[in-house]
Amino acid sequence: MRGSRLTVLVLPLALGLCLGGPAHALDPATIGGSAIGKSPREFFTMGFAAYKRGAKAEALHALQQAADLGHAGARWKLGQMYAEGDGVKEDDFEAFKMFEEIVRDQEDDTASSPNAAYVASAVVALAEYMRTGIPGTPITPDPGQARQLYAHAATYFGDAQAQFELGRMLLAGEGGRANPRQAARWLQLAAKKGYAKAEALLGYLLFDGETISLQAEPARGLAMLTRALKSAPDKDKEWIRPLQEEAFSLSSESERRTALASAEQLSADGQ
Repeated sequence: MRGSRLTVLVLPLALGLCLGGPAHALDPATIGGSAIGKSPREFFTMGFAAYKRGAKAEALHALQQAADLGHAGARWKLGQMYAEGDGVKEDDFEAFKMFEEIVRDQEDDTASSPNAAYVASAVVALAEYMRTGIPGTPITPDPGQARQLYAHAATYFGDAQAQFELGRMLLAGEGGRANPRQAARWLQLAAKKGYAKAEALLGYLLFDGETISLQAEPARGLAMLTRALKSAPDKDKEWIRPLQEEAFSLSSESERRTALASAEQLSADGQ
């Protein structure tokens, strides 16, 4: 999918929205004299500085002005704030519109573009919203659309989260046909970036090999699970730990020694 095709994917998501301009068009009449002549970057810098010192209302105002002037970073930060209810009432639909604006205006960006990180994150956020829908809004669950968006972020931006989620969807046949081998490929790419969740799931699949139709590699699978359990955030350890313990209990003593040594070496090498 090239950038132009991403527009075809994303714009239909927002049917019912006014896409003729920014979701929050800036009214010149509301801009104070101090704001006149400021660039989007200056507004963003002001907003970010205010956010860092805890002045959320001031940050919201400055970031909104930067966003209305097309600053991708400001739109991304506002999207995050609305999604998390950070300094503003939680509003997933408002967050969706912010992320959609980033993708719509930066559709031709690639992994080497200055705004690549914002675009990739926005595409992943849109995919997550399309996967589950947003109750009470025009955004209804569409796993197929979500899978295409994850595929775009995974392919053109190399986003590890997108690669992991795409792998999960391919494994489960969510949003399209199941393809365990392709799932394993995407999980491996994310795991190589140190994405613990991908490393854990791939390790579990490699432990017996049956699910992904590959030769079982018990020691390698247990090593990946062990390393993932050690490096994952606490919230992910809750689901990784039972998988690691299951693999450990089914392993031979030789496989356990090999796996533990391998996990320690990988951690020491920073891989």
